[in-house]
Amino acid sequence: MAAAQAGDARAYDRLLRDCLPLLRAVARRRLRDPQDAEDAVQDALLTIHRTLAAYDPSRPLRPWIVAIAERRSIDRLRRRSRGAGRETPIDDHAETLAAPAGETGETRIAGGQLREAVAALPASQRTALRLAKLEDLPLAEAARRSGLSVGALKIATHRALKALRRRLAGEDTP
Repeated sequence: MAAAQAGDARAYDRLLRDCLPLLRAVARRRLRDPQDAEDAVQDALLTIHRTLAAYDPSRPLRPWIVAIAERRSIDRLRRRSRGAGRETPIDDHAETLAAPAGETGETRIAGGQLREAVAALPASQRTALRLAKLEDLPLAEAARRSGLSVGALKIATHRALKALRRRLAGEDTP
């Protein structure tokens, strides 16, 4: 670790390769889904990379790595539980060019109405909705990409959702 902190690329590469089995073991113990576990491992590797200089070489390395892996795994669990209440599972083949068997004209019309309603939003609200809700970016990143402050992004997103609800409920006609 000391050599990696000093800038030795080989030592850094070896450090990351040597800690992979430990990171995977911690992530798999916390997360049931193998893809989530692997994502947590990648997050942990990025955290190790970003905080390499902050590590105190006088302290044991293993607990530091385990703590990072635990935190990244817990972050994954939190993200999953936050999204679970808002998401509806769909089958893998839901989006095709042809209408699925049994799809009614009403379903296609509703989808078209939603697209029209989103297109009718002001540009800042469309952007906020896309970044914060559809792409599910962290607020700071969404704000940076949109050029809005975090507060302005939250307000634009709230207003966009409110306008969509009104319009789709038939309360607000263009």
